[in-house]
Formats: sequence, C-alpha cells, structure tokens
Amino acid sequence: MEELIRKAEDMGINVEDVLISLISKNDPKEEIRLRLDLAKKYMKECEDYLKKGDAVQASEKAYKVAEELIKALAEKFNLEEYQKALREGRWYTHLLVSASSKLSQKLGDWVCRAGTPGTRSTYGVFMRRSSQ
Repeated sequence: MEELIRKAEDMGINVEDVLISLISKNDPKEEIRLRLDLAKKYMKECEDYLKKGDAVQASEKAYKVAEELIKALAEKFNLEEYQKALREGRWYTHLLVSASSKLSQKLGDWVCRAGTPGTRSTYGVFMRRSSQ
C-alpha cells in the first residue's frame, strides 16, 4: 500500500484529496469536517517539530494547515476554484492562491496573509529543491 501511495504522489496525485473527495461524495459537509481535522493534525505536527527545533518540517506542516483551511473555506463558499479542483481532481497552487485572494475579499486580509505567503514560500522551496 505504501508503494502505491508513493507512486501516486510521484505522479502528482494528492492521495488525501482523492480520498476526501471520495468519502464525502454523498455528504459535502463531510469534506469540510475532514479538512478541518487534517488541519488540526498538521498543526499538532507543526508544534511537535517546533519543540524539536526543526523549523523546516514545522514550516511544511504550517503550510499544510493553511492549505487545508483554504480548501475548506473554498468549499464552504463554493468558490469557482473549488469547483475547478473538483472537475480536475486536484488542487493546483494557482487555485489555492486565487481562492486565498477571493476569501480575503470575503473574510478579510488575514486569509491572504496566512495562505498566500505560505503557498509562495513553499512553492519556492520545492522549485529550489527540484533545480538541484
């Protein structure tokens, strides 16, 4: 099973997103609940990494918290980005950034400050890693 998950992730498939989408197909509110549960899990992991002094891992988990919250809010407000992610079967970075921007217009600038910079900084880390 782990090898199957690794192969899917190597292909750019977010296994968590696929499973959440399938589980919540008949109950859309379930997706929001699952994403909030994931955000809580990642926050705990972030705090654990901070206690260990591992800032890199902590920042990656903090990014995942922001990502899950943006996805949950995008679904709650039925944003175009959420609908597009459903159709395409995945969330792309540009969809997260766009959803973050729209959510900040609806809910306040805190959404953009919390989500977009994390998305951009993590994207930059991945780009640097892939060019090495």
